[in-house]
Amino acid sequence: MQCQLPQGIRNGRAMGNELGKPPERSGNGDGARGRAVTRPGFVLRAVLVLALAAMIAFGGGFLWFTVRILAERPPPIYETDAIVVLTGGARRIDEALLLLAEGAGERLLISGVNPSTTPESIRKTTDGDSQLFECCVDVGYEALDTYGNAVETRKWIEEHGYRRVLVVTSAYHLPRGLFELRHIDPDTVFVGYPVPLGEGDKPWYDNLRYVKVLGSEYLKFIGAHVRAATGLWVLRPAEQEE
Repeated sequence: MQCQLPQGIRNGRAMGNELGKPPERSGNGDGARGRAVTRPGFVLRAVLVLALAAMIAFGGGFLWFTVRILAERPPPIYETDAIVVLTGGARRIDEALLLLAEGAGERLLISGVNPSTTPESIRKTTDGDSQLFECCVDVGYEALDTYGNAVETRKWIEEHGYRRVLVVTSAYHLPRGLFELRHIDPDTVFVGYPVPLGEGDKPWYDNLRYVKVLGSEYLKFIGAHVRAATGLWVLRPAEQEE
């Protein structure tokens, strides 16, 4: 025989179940909305922090690069077997020919010469000694950029068996030039000889042209390191250096 509870008790239990039932959670609650708002804000702050850190690193690197260039001085003693001059800037070839005449090396390679330029035209432009040109100056036409200078120089060094080479180029170009040479020919000792840009007595930060040159060269310097580390040859410029 089935026992039935009184109506009042049944209603009380039903009411108790309804009152004790936990409330259903809605997916659109305040907590979810807070998390949805907080997540984009966190990402934005992270991006801003990373961008600021990158700007500080870039600016600090440029300052270090500039100080390094301004501090470059010719070596007191050369003790080198030969000389290579990387063409592209004023006074580079003149300085290299003077060093050759002084006995800083037994031969000179002028790397990266325009194919339409003859050795005789270089001699006349620089007012160089004809006998010195005939005996001791080689002109290279293969290089189109600094990396090409390094390749051309390595071939010349292997041909003559040199071990220590004096590298003549503009002061702002010397860090990248030495890096490319040492990277492609680690067995040879390269000694840098910086040629001043020749912008007078004005500080570098007051000379807009010099600041542009330094900024452009700094980017190329970074690109050379990234290319050497990753093998991304697309970072190697294909145009003639200026």
